[in-house]
Amino acid sequence: MNRREFILAGSAMFAAGLSPKLFAASPTATHSQTGAQTLALDQTQAPLKVLALVFDDYETLDLHGPIEMLGHLPSVEITLIGPQPTVRSYQGPRVVADRLLDAVVECDLLLIPGGMGARKLVDDTRLLDWLKRQAKVSNKIFSVCTGAALLAKADLLDGVSATTNKMAYSWVTGLNDKVIWQPSARWVDDGRFLTSSGVSAGIDAALFFIAQTYGEAQARKIETLTEYQWNSDADKDPYAVIS
Repeated sequence: MNRREFILAGSAMFAAGLSPKLFAASPTATHSQTGAQTLALDQTQAPLKVLALVFDDYETLDLHGPIEMLGHLPSVEITLIGPQPTVRSYQGPRVVADRLLDAVVECDLLLIPGGMGARKLVDDTRLLDWLKRQAKVSNKIFSVCTGAALLAKADLLDGVSATTNKMAYSWVTGLNDKVIWQPSARWVDDGRFLTSSGVSAGIDAALFFIAQTYGEAQARKIETLTEYQWNSDADKDPYAVIS
């Protein structure tokens, strides 16, 4: 039994003693279903294919927070793609890219983290060109923090409602005035684009995506597994920009 199977087995036993509302179906989820239905689908659904961009000086939690949540789905494939084989986060730890730019990979979810490295990449024509091509084969595009700056500079967010790290709000929003920037939002979901506020907000947005795609019961189960207190209200933004 691997780690995920162990945790999922343990969560099933734990869930039996929890409040029934933990496994209540979400009325707004893309696939509304009961907890029992969700568990049945877990065993048959095709893997969720996640492609995550990595680059030097990415913000560690921007990437690993959402991946922690998405990685607890029963069927998921997570691939890292970057400009070189080994990539260093802003905090120092390194990751190994599975694929290298300029490969274009069909995926269900494209994850774009932010961080100090994003400030350099907004002027990187190679990266922006790749992002435009990759967006065409990505069903959903999810940016965390200043990852929205890369999408904005690539003109992918034109006419889209979006948000970003509120500490860097002026800089990011100044890159593209065609985006409908939201100064008060923990995350914003606008069709193919899901954008979150800074750093830890990506975890909340990832759980929202899971609830939207697999039902709230699945998101609540992962919330319990990770002992994380999910801010499930996108309008509850303690770091909102006040004009």
